[in-house]
Amino acid sequence: MRSFQVGLLLITAQYGPDRVTARWSEIRELALAAEAIGFDAVWTPDELLWREEGSPSQGYWEGISMAGAVAAVTSRIKVGTAVMAALHRNPGIIAKAAETLDEISGGRFVCGLGAGHAWPDQARTFGLPEDHIFARFEEALEIIVPLLRGGRANFEGRWHAARDAAQLPVGPRPGQIPIMIGGNGPRAQRLAARHADIWSCYPEERSHVDEFAPRLASLDAICAELGRDPASLGRSATVSVRPLQREEDPTGARIAGSAEAIAEALRTFRDAGYTQVEVMMTPVSIAAVEAMAPVLELLDAD
Repeated sequence: MRSFQVGLLLITAQYGPDRVTARWSEIRELALAAEAIGFDAVWTPDELLWREEGSPSQGYWEGISMAGAVAAVTSRIKVGTAVMAALHRNPGIIAKAAETLDEISGGRFVCGLGAGHAWPDQARTFGLPEDHIFARFEEALEIIVPLLRGGRANFEGRWHAARDAAQLPVGPRPGQIPIMIGGNGPRAQRLAARHADIWSCYPEERSHVDEFAPRLASLDAICAELGRDPASLGRSATVSVRPLQREEDPTGARIAGSAEAIAEALRTFRDAGYTQVEVMMTPVSIAAVEAMAPVLELLDAD
């Protein structure tokens, strides 16, 4: 296993201007191709329904169901949620789903967690809370983490409760499922430093290390404040990659060009201090996955 890991974000949404539906047969083929060429992980998003003015609605397959399906058909590659939204589910059920996914995968699941969001209107559409989103997440972690780490949770909060909840049954790694907490700001970084094995962030404008690198100084400062060894916390960056586009993108909005150019761009994240990247590909196709094979070979040769 390479020290700097590269994962693939699977497409589980309707995509393109015509909102083409990604069918399970295609998603399965992409996951198996990613495993075959040497990606370290595949990730399933956890969104519901996006509606933006002037654009057709964009629907997503349900994230936990899809993660379980991907885990069942693969055998080596890690399977993670990027990221499971605490807004969508009861926290005790989230912990139970994570344990179940680790069982299905034979100990390959990575529990990616995030607050979720009400925007643009999916919370209202599904009758979910629309206020105090991050505060609700902070409370949810007071249940999820004790269940995943110690097998039991007792908590009474404003929005969530667990009363002598037991994590039963348990899968192949009791207390050891990796937890990844996603979010760009210091509040999410603080939660990651307190609870997680990995902190994850995403591009706001550009998939360029110049945007991502400064976030690590904030993370290190928070780790120092909380007394956590910064080296014990993995750092993940989600980046946009177009492996079939031979011309490099001078704006840095996405990573493109030759295999050598893409590999070099990914190396800049490794050299900045990130331990892994999660690749959002455009297009998400077998040809694009296969175009990443020489990129992974170049990284392996380092």
